[in-house]
Amino acid sequence: MAAAKKAVLGPLVGAVDQGTSSTRFLVFNSKTAELLSHHQVEIKQEFPREGWVEQDPKEILHSVYECVEKTCEKLGQLNIDISNIKAIGVSNQRETTVVWDKLTGEPLYNAVVWLDLRTQSTVESLSKKIPGNNNFVKSKTGLPISTYFSAVKLRWILDNVRKVQKAVEENRALFGTIDSWLIWSLTGGVNGGVHCTDVTNASRTMLFNIHSLEWDKELCEFFGIPMEILPNVRSSSEIYGLMKISHSPKAGALEGVPISGCLGDQSAALVGQMCFQDGQAKNTYGTGCFLLCNTGRKCVFSEHGLLTTVAYKLGRDKPVFYALEGSVAIAGAVTRWLKDNLGIIKTSEEIEKLAKEVGTSYGCYFVPAFSGLYAPYWDPSARGIICGLTQFTNKCHIAFAALEAVCFQTREILDAMNRDCGIPLSHLQVDGGMTCNKILMQLQADILYIPVVKPSMPETTALGAAMAAGAAEGVGVWSLEPEDLSAVTMERFEPQINAEESEIRYSTWKKAVMKSMGWVTTQSPESGDPSIFCSLPLGFFIVSSMVMLIGARYISGIP
Repeated sequence: MAAAKKAVLGPLVGAVDQGTSSTRFLVFNSKTAELLSHHQVEIKQEFPREGWVEQDPKEILHSVYECVEKTCEKLGQLNIDISNIKAIGVSNQRETTVVWDKLTGEPLYNAVVWLDLRTQSTVESLSKKIPGNNNFVKSKTGLPISTYFSAVKLRWILDNVRKVQKAVEENRALFGTIDSWLIWSLTGGVNGGVHCTDVTNASRTMLFNIHSLEWDKELCEFFGIPMEILPNVRSSSEIYGLMKISHSPKAGALEGVPISGCLGDQSAALVGQMCFQDGQAKNTYGTGCFLLCNTGRKCVFSEHGLLTTVAYKLGRDKPVFYALEGSVAIAGAVTRWLKDNLGIIKTSEEIEKLAKEVGTSYGCYFVPAFSGLYAPYWDPSARGIICGLTQFTNKCHIAFAALEAVCFQTREILDAMNRDCGIPLSHLQVDGGMTCNKILMQLQADILYIPVVKPSMPETTALGAAMAAGAAEGVGVWSLEPEDLSAVTMERFEPQINAEESEIRYSTWKKAVMKSMGWVTTQSPESGDPSIFCSLPLGFFIVSSMVMLIGARYISGIP
């Protein structure tokens, strides 16, 4: 009987959630926002050189096909009719840059990931060309010139990849962030695929005017980007095209379903957390950490290192909403680094167990500036450090310090947000994979000294994409009216330490951050010139020696 009841569920909406470390496809009941089924596939990251981060666009696309197939299989096992899926939304890692051939459908180079640092020299030379009294890039885009955003990645590809240069010359090249690559491929690819993006993803390229909501000719000329390779910019909620994936028998069951929602992952989480009011904010703990505050229909420019970005535009004729954003490059990625690079944990979940064993970092501080420092510092020359080490320090303390680092970085961007907005947040709404870690959530409440509130269903990024898709004109199965939005049950973490202790720990963290800055010299280590090491701070050798000592103790089994 239970299976029969499930079979008559109302309209369903699917969501592709393509992140930096994994791809997922999730299916929700549009009337209750209940998650019915999902499937997840991990994605490889490639590091061809120091500071370079790439992914294979075809692997990303095939991971989407696999997730759709497996989720459809699981729905079948639950006796849920997949013909009830009425729309599909797409949420994606932002800024990551893809160029492909529109005639063959083949990527012309690997995707250059948002974390990638190869464009630092490009950023430095471009920055010198901007008049000090007229930063037209920031005033038009809300963004500082940084390795983080797509324009400089695309500039590097155009300068260095002959296949791309040739394709541009022959009018075969298309550029897009991951959403564009997926939507083009899923709507037919070479057979009529739709080349588009939405306003949230476009606003992260540094080529998009966030006031006029159009690609900006002056910006494209400044970065040397041919405008004919750019996707059409659409709202975050409208029918872009219909699914055409008949070559995949199981996923092909979704043939003809409209793709009608598209949001960059952080905007999707803002929608999924239902932060529709001016002043509402959320923090997402994924590969990086991203705090967004809805500023309504007005652009608020930060004086404290935050970004101004497009939050969403939920319909072709609907108004655009903006947000202030604090971006931290490394959050969940620090756990992956402890697992893959140091080998002190075998699974990401183990970090909570190690941290719980000691309950303190014992004066050890970890600044994971692997890709420089993002908000509020924007220092690309910073690099990661572990400091405050003693012979007593062990892997449990380092694990605890890694979790604390995520919380301290969030405190820095929350402080900046409070100063820019003028009204301090009374609590923090959180989501993302790392929020399953209860030690992390309690640490976050302690370090912010405000309550942390987590929804019982943590998949808010996918939920936001599904809501946008289901609410689109021509679909209309998901109401975004306040009275129709489902109530969400929350778990709440209250601060458990005194304010003075919280401040002491935070001020020590800031000392550690200062020591991480200015580490990279102008001489590139790629040259192999040994003299580079002569210019490194003494701290580099001290920290390196201590890490090796700990490694030796760990390998030897010494506690």
